Amino acid sequence: MRALTPTLQFAPERRAQAQGVRAVIFDVDGVLTDGTLFISEAGETIKAFHALDGHGIKLLAQAGITPIVITGRDSPAVRRRLKDLGVQHAAFGAHDKLAVAEPLLGELGLTWDQMAVMGDDWPDLPLLLSAAFAVAPANAHAEVKAAAHHVTTTVGGQGAARECCDLILWATGCYEAMLRGHLQTLDTTADGVRR
Repeated sequence: MRALTPTLQFAPERRAQAQGVRAVIFDVDGVLTDGTLFISEAGETIKAFHALDGHGIKLLAQAGITPIVITGRDSPAVRRRLKDLGVQHAAFGAHDKLAVAEPLLGELGLTWDQMAVMGDDWPDLPLLLSAAFAVAPANAHAEVKAAAHHVTTTVGGQGAARECCDLILWATGCYEAMLRGHLQTLDTTADGVRR
């Protein structure tokens, strides 16, 4: 097998800003999706999610960094996606996201100095301005991009959340080891022997 050297790099100041992150709050519409809302005649909201973003969220959890979702809307599609990803901390229909986040951080024993937030519109600004590290997708509102430490190269719902996850894994020193771990087969038998 050829050797693999990580190619992903970020500006050095990003490491200093994000290296203490222990949890990440994600918005949904415009971050985990592209912000488009498909509403059926029956009133059901249909959303599209990107597999890269989902894997990034799983990688955060594997690295011991808690993924959290706080969204202003609620839908069965979002609940299903978060369940599939194993996200254990989520708030739905949150109109005042900061008011929802404060007790959650207390519950988890975290402070804002340990938090990253990824949002795309005005309701996310109180969270972004409170967090140690703020991220906006490329398609975020101008005021949100101005408040962010990092604006992703990709848009929401198309890998922007994965870029955020990769950056945090890189800043916390987990990225390279996790990448190399994916080169090993994950298939084992009951006795732990790889086949």
